[in-house]
Amino acid sequence: MTDVDMDAAGPVASIPQPSAEYRNHTEPVNPGGEASNCPLVVDLDGTLVRSDLLAESAFAMLAANPLRLACHLMLIGRGKAALKAAIAADTPIDVAHLPYDDRVVALIDEARREGRKVFIASASNERYVAAIAAHVGADGWFASNDSENLSSRAKAKRLVEVFGEKSFDYIGDGRADLPVWAVARAGIAVEPSASVRRELASAGSNVQVLEPAGNVLRAWIREFRLHQWAKNALVFVPVLTSHRFDVATILAAIGAFLAFSLTASAVYIVNDLADLDADRKHPTKKNRPLAAGTIPILTTVPVAIGLLIVACGIALAINPRFAAVLFGYFVLTTAYTFHFKRKMLLDVVVLATLYTLRVVGGMAAISVDVSEWLLAFSMFVFASLALVKRYIELATRLDADLPDPSNRNYRKSDLGVIMALAAATGFNAVTVFALYISSDTVRQLYRHPQVLWFVCPTLLYWLGRTLMLADRRLMDDDPILFALKDRTSLVAFALIAIVMIAAI
Repeated sequence: MTDVDMDAAGPVASIPQPSAEYRNHTEPVNPGGEASNCPLVVDLDGTLVRSDLLAESAFAMLAANPLRLACHLMLIGRGKAALKAAIAADTPIDVAHLPYDDRVVALIDEARREGRKVFIASASNERYVAAIAAHVGADGWFASNDSENLSSRAKAKRLVEVFGEKSFDYIGDGRADLPVWAVARAGIAVEPSASVRRELASAGSNVQVLEPAGNVLRAWIREFRLHQWAKNALVFVPVLTSHRFDVATILAAIGAFLAFSLTASAVYIVNDLADLDADRKHPTKKNRPLAAGTIPILTTVPVAIGLLIVACGIALAINPRFAAVLFGYFVLTTAYTFHFKRKMLLDVVVLATLYTLRVVGGMAAISVDVSEWLLAFSMFVFASLALVKRYIELATRLDADLPDPSNRNYRKSDLGVIMALAAATGFNAVTVFALYISSDTVRQLYRHPQVLWFVCPTLLYWLGRTLMLADRRLMDDDPILFALKDRTSLVAFALIAIVMIAAI
């Protein structure tokens, strides 16, 4: 591939306009039926690029300016082409970091070695198609503009006008490409659906099929972030602190865990849709299924809605109070995705609140009163861990000599301040716990409250060790998940649980 200039810190400010070399072809070119000179025409969305550019740009605009997107959606009455043009004019893309299908790129390179011309033909807007055609070194391109949506039969008609019927090969992926394959000399279908396969077979088309390169089910499991569900075990904390271990209480807590987990997975999908560009430039997040294009982007919204419906049903079955807490969690985490995550330190406060809401949700699920002591402790300790997470992210960028993050309002020079704040908030959590031991409240719950003092040095050790491991670059990008896999942390948690049970 040939590169075009890109801003290393984020999406390009503008996309090159069509040039004489990369123009939207309307005039006939020299056709040929022989393999040696038969042009190769390649579709874009779902074929050369493992994504959908309209969906991507719409979500990017939603994350950056929801009102602007709402205004653009009003253009749908003027046709899909007008909507695509409006969104493309306001939402640049970084073509260098798009998830290109290596197999299709290899086919393009093979055609070029054979001396064949390569063209991009897409229903995406010409701004995007022109930039991608330049990036891959295509000989020309065909695309939608503000008045014509070059899809399906319109694309087939244009290609026949330019090349002639049965005088070009075509690589596509879906139902919209069936009319194009019908007039092509030969073709390749990239991971087509079962219904498209049947129609190709019944039509007797000379089309080969590229099978899926990976396990789609495994990709969806990764997208749901099942390993992140461990964080929702916080709903069981009120079970321990309230000393309620009956079957009904445990079942309610398990239901709360599932409801929070399904909601979190739905929000992870929305978050990844909003952060596609930033994730593709991240050393590890670029491998997430949506960023890498290993799951269909157009199916993600229905899946997220389905997860939310199931979570809502579970929450209402537990009790209305828990359902209200879960709704508040969903609203706040959505606001975090689209707004607060870009606000310095506010993102940390919101993250700490989201973790604390899991504890509050556990209280609501088992119908116990909210403990102010537990809320205060949770806010401090989770704020500390959120700051550690930000520290690790920035340290990773510093060590890899990457620029400051474009989707966070932090700089690599903030590392020292962030570590200081993480230490302060973490040790404040220990102070809150010490004050709790000395309060009248603890004497009502524990027969041996003095035993709880053993929790304080354990917490001091664990928090201090967490900070030092982060500073030594020995921790993953999420300290909570690291703790759940770290043997020393698990021993510390077990000791704390033993002490609290012994104090009862």
